[in-house]
Amino acid sequence: MGGLIEPSPVAEERDTSRWTIVIAVVTVMAVIGIVAFLLRSRPQTSSGPPPYAASLKLSDFKMSAAENFVGATVSYVDGVVTNTGDKTVTHIVVEVKFRDDLGELAQREEMPLKALKTSGPYPEAVDFSVSPLAPGQTVPFRLTFESISAQWNHQYPEIKMTDVTVK
Repeated sequence: MGGLIEPSPVAEERDTSRWTIVIAVVTVMAVIGIVAFLLRSRPQTSSGPPPYAASLKLSDFKMSAAENFVGATVSYVDGVVTNTGDKTVTHIVVEVKFRDDLGELAQREEMPLKALKTSGPYPEAVDFSVSPLAPGQTVPFRLTFESISAQWNHQYPEIKMTDVTVK
């Protein structure tokens, strides 16, 4: 008899808060693991120069510097590119490495190689997509650098083609 003196039996509830926390933590860890796996980047492998780069010759390098309209020094590497292959080149990307006095890398730039047009009132560097390089053709080119590392040894930089587009 459940009276005022005796408490009525109450069903005991199981403590599920620990299991809820464990399941939540495991779920969050699994989601983080899946996202990390999907977003990881593939290691970049150096595949060497593009195949058509062997048909392009860079030569007659000259370096110069000029002051722009805001007073900063702009450096140029000019030269000549010759297409000895049988295809028309519409785009060239080069990697330029400047070294320090110890031969260590002081600066690395990757940029498009641009043909130097001198037909107007001033020399203008234009992309090869605007002025394609035909088979057997030789044209001057220009690379423009807004700034070069102070550690640079003032020697000619290494220039290597990393991408060539032909048609």
